Formats: sequence, structure tokens, C-alpha cells
Amino acid sequence: MAKKKKAYFGPGYIVSVVFAIIPFTNVLFGIITRITRGKILGALLNFFIAPLFYIIDLITIILKKDLTVLA
Repeated sequence: MAKKKKAYFGPGYIVSVVFAIIPFTNVLFGIITRITRGKILGALLNFFIAPLFYIIDLITIILKKDLTVLA
């Protein structure tokens, strides 16, 4: 069984949290992650309401170690 990648392309928990804290990488990697998972609506919403997704992605990466909202 293939190991599922977590958060931002699977680099590890600490690196993903650092990427999530930086606003530019959070938005950019959030959009790319959602597109690669096939969630185009989530990627578009992430682009247009980035401040909301910045907070949501940061919380979900810290608590669940993965993007879970629209991803």
C-alpha cells in the first residue's frame, strides 16, 4: 500500500508547519496541493479568499498534520 503524502507534498511535519506559517508559501502550496488532489473548487476559493484559507490551513496542519478543508 502506498504511503499517503501529508500536508505540503510530504516533506515532514515540522517543515510543513514552517511552510504554513509563511503566508506566501501557505497560499501557493495550498493551491498546488488542492489542484494535485483534484479539488479545483478548493484551489479557486483558496486563491480568492486567501486570508481565510491561510488561517484554516495553518490550524489543520498543526492539529491534523494534513490539509483537510476542501483538499
